[in-house]
Amino acid sequence: MKRFTVTRARKSPHDSIRQASPVRILLDYRPALRQRTGVGEYAHELARALVDTAPAADAGASEEIILFSASWKDRLLSSVVPGATVIDRRLPNRLVNLAWHRLGWPPIETVARGRFDIAHAFHPLRIPSRHAAQVVTIHDLDFLDHPERTAREIRRDYPALAGLHARQAHHVVVNSETTASSVHHRLGVPTKRITVCTPGAPDWARREREPENGCLLFLGTLEPRKNIGVLLDAYERMVYASPDIPPLVLAGAQPRSAASLIGRVTSRPLAGHVELPGYVDAATREALFRRALVFIMPSHTEGFGMPVLEAMTMGVPVVAADRGGLPDLMAGAGRLFEPDDSPQLTAILDELLRQPEARARMRDAGWARAREYTWRASADRLRQAWAQAIATQRGARG
Repeated sequence: MKRFTVTRARKSPHDSIRQASPVRILLDYRPALRQRTGVGEYAHELARALVDTAPAADAGASEEIILFSASWKDRLLSSVVPGATVIDRRLPNRLVNLAWHRLGWPPIETVARGRFDIAHAFHPLRIPSRHAAQVVTIHDLDFLDHPERTAREIRRDYPALAGLHARQAHHVVVNSETTASSVHHRLGVPTKRITVCTPGAPDWARREREPENGCLLFLGTLEPRKNIGVLLDAYERMVYASPDIPPLVLAGAQPRSAASLIGRVTSRPLAGHVELPGYVDAATREALFRRALVFIMPSHTEGFGMPVLEAMTMGVPVVAADRGGLPDLMAGAGRLFEPDDSPQLTAILDELLRQPEARARMRDAGWARAREYTWRASADRLRQAWAQAIATQRGARG
């Protein structure tokens, strides 16, 4: 596979903004406000890393990380990321999105009642602003190919607007080389305005021994894009062949679209073999990985695949679909299968359950691979992206 090279800035935004006051960087924290799934976890951990690595005020250049939220029901606590400033507005989130996405109004300066140097959205659509350099994050482009897999608001706005917003943004941040290539070729964004900012590995102690009574684990929202039906097909075959097989745990939020899947796993022959704990927080997620013999990610597409990195960090062997950013992330540390080939997945899982030495080799390879990803490095790359955004904005102003 040809590697996609993205130009990265060498300066920080502090080099680009010559002013006595701190650089004010607004991050749209709404994806992390309630249940932190992949995008929310990415936003939350980046915010933590940015605060932890912020330049000292006495160094002559400082920054203020500002977390923005708008919701009618849910409040953003000031303690969510110690050291960050919180701006929480009691506004209907859907109305804010409709106005921002379709009208480009009102500007963030009006909504948040302040002036900012950077306005960074953790999704593909820009935050309207009079003054700030606008940055968007694109995690994958599955919404272009399969809008039917998405929620209503994403289905309404992303396919129609993402390309225009990405080209108009001062900079685009992506989570992998795979996504960078897609954004460049499919949305027409120049490579110099794309920065790859991968997630970091969690700060977990690696597991030295497997559990005695382990499970097979999937973690993620139970949505069509995750291709869980193929995993159930493979596992059902294994249940028929060996009724004492380890349980399968499907951990993650359960949207309305998961109703038929839930009905299947609570009926024969899967009833009693599959656990559905629902959405799990960070502490519970770590405990689940400690319990897992094998982690399976069967998704039709993943821009990156944070749960795969979490599994490798813990020392859990990974079996993943040969699609999107997953092959690059694993880099030979796990096993790949065709996402429509459930017999192939059955054969791989059966082999791994029978061969502890194979699992041990994958554990060691996963540990080595996971060490290459840190949130500190992610924060550094994000600051480089902001510097490029500010330079692009100034160039456009002449």
